[in-house]
Amino acid sequence: MDRRTEPNRGAIYATTVVAFLAISGIAVVDPILPVIGEAIGVTAWQVELLFTAYIALMAVGMIPATLASGRFGFKPVLITGVTVVGIAAVLASMSSNIVQLSVLRAIWGLGNAMFFATAMVVLVALANDREWVVGLFEAALGLGFAVGPLLGGLLGEVSWRLPFLVCGLLMVLALALAARRLREPATHQPPVKLGAIFATYRRPAFVALCAVTAAYNFVFFVVLGYTPLFLHLDVVPLGLAFTGWGLGLAAGILVVGHRLAHRIGAVQTVGVAIGGLLICLVLFATSTGTAESVIVLVVSGLFMGLANVNLTDLALGLGNSDRRIATGAFNLVRWGAAAPAPIIAGKLAEHSLSWPFWLGAGILTVGALVYLAFGHIMAAGYGERVLWARWNRAARSVEGTPEEAVGEVI
Repeated sequence: MDRRTEPNRGAIYATTVVAFLAISGIAVVDPILPVIGEAIGVTAWQVELLFTAYIALMAVGMIPATLASGRFGFKPVLITGVTVVGIAAVLASMSSNIVQLSVLRAIWGLGNAMFFATAMVVLVALANDREWVVGLFEAALGLGFAVGPLLGGLLGEVSWRLPFLVCGLLMVLALALAARRLREPATHQPPVKLGAIFATYRRPAFVALCAVTAAYNFVFFVVLGYTPLFLHLDVVPLGLAFTGWGLGLAAGILVVGHRLAHRIGAVQTVGVAIGGLLICLVLFATSTGTAESVIVLVVSGLFMGLANVNLTDLALGLGNSDRRIATGAFNLVRWGAAAPAPIIAGKLAEHSLSWPFWLGAGILTVGALVYLAFGHIMAAGYGERVLWARWNRAARSVEGTPEEAVGEVI
């Protein structure tokens, strides 16, 4: 499709830029975690509270944010979220202990919940080409995860407080952009009901997807939250290492993710991603040198990119036809499963540096088994076939079903 035919390109690009700035704010913390631990005198699991508090409140905030967007509109909720993030980031730069930092990161996560509960729905509603905007959004996330650590590393070399302050200033920029360029979808939608969100979990294909996603996202934040402590690098090299990871993530989304899905299907692409990430976890756990670990980190980013973009597509296709409901239900699982990962990894690291990766490998193995058992159900609901086609007769009857109707098959 010719992008020039998109009538809301300005609003779409503005939303994408805000997404990029929001994710950069998450990732800016990665390279300064060891420095924060040393500066305020806390253990590995205590410094991981910065991630767990953030993710937990983000997960809890998804449902209220979804309900609020149905009542007040997308733009007010999104702008409120960006404002909350900016205030929390600036205050975090002035914190003096881990409790204050963790509370402010939790508030930060609540603000980002307001953004992530609305941004994807707005993009899909404004665009004619859903695949394009999903790819654009996920690319913004990948690039944000690449730029955030670089920014954190360079600024963290001066002071661990500076990345938080600059992140707050970036949110001011995002706020100005959002207030000026964002717009509500032309079609008015009725308020979202809480029961409708939880009713989405009655769909077998969606439940299977959520189970796989829960295992994957736990591992995602083991890598993102614990690896900065595991690598034992200085601030700038650590920032560069995670920039490489973010570039791998962006490449998986932009270059490989949809291309591979068009060739073998989105469900089977998720299987490739899970298999590759499982190998990376084993290599992390058995790594004998920093250089090897950094290479594995970058490669893991590539597989995570494959997973991210296709899990998002599948959630929109297998969930409720109302994208607000599908996004709310999916994000509750996506972020809720991730919340305990950093703090559990930090506690396990007190006994062995490799244990967090072995735990991640075990949990992802469970996710892989769920995928193998129920992947054909997801494929049937999405209008695809998988290699184990003899289990998948239902998929043949919906092969080629238009994407908007796919979510209604099961």
